[in-house]
Amino acid sequence: MKRIAVDLAKSVYQVAESVRVGQVVQRKRLNRAAFRRYIQEQLEPVEWVMEACGTAHHWGRVAQAQGHRVTLLHPRYVRAYRRRNKTDCNDCDAMLEAVRCKDMHPVPVKSHEQQQVQ
Repeated sequence: MKRIAVDLAKSVYQVAESVRVGQVVQRKRLNRAAFRRYIQEQLEPVEWVMEACGTAHHWGRVAQAQGHRVTLLHPRYVRAYRRRNKTDCNDCDAMLEAVRCKDMHPVPVKSHEQQQVQ
């Protein structure tokens, strides 16, 4: 299954695709509209990996609605896998490494109602 790590920001998202463990085959920088289209363009199920934050839950719901699998990682866990300075690209690489760890407990994607309560 293809894995796509996404570093979410306010307006531009960094994406790294990995088909084989430890190998990134494609990197992209997308705005919000282009990212929504990119999710819809994935015809086969994909595992989306993101750091858990408010917008990650939104995008997780969007991806799940398309039939994809979503893994949200706590940012503290991802930090340990970053090899170089903090950049969007390095964060994506760190997420791809962190998700391979069997001891990593993902954060469940919140529903819209769960997010509204807080």
